[in-house]
Amino acid sequence: MKARRDVYQAIADPTRRAIINLIAAQPHNVNSIAEKFDISRQAISLQLKILADCGLVTIKQRGRDRFCEAQLDKLSEVSAFVDQYRQHWENKLDALETYLEKLKKERYGK
Repeated sequence: MKARRDVYQAIADPTRRAIINLIAAQPHNVNSIAEKFDISRQAISLQLKILADCGLVTIKQRGRDRFCEAQLDKLSEVSAFVDQYRQHWENKLDALETYLEKLKKERYGK
């Protein structure tokens, strides 16, 4: 049985995040990606497979080269997840700011 992979698993690893950052601007072939890292080409291929399984990278054969292209739409799922907590913390910080202003007025009368 194949393990189900998701976008959160993909971005949990710093090497995979670095690969996404690298190919987000433009597609790269596997060899040019491997040259940027201090790990084996086989290890890079494994990282790319995980990214592809998660839907964040497509790998297309062009002649003898395999080119990797970022598919960043899936990251909107992560963004939506984080945004709900961002709003929570913004509300907490706003409440703290209001409380501190109240204390300041009580103490200094300003």
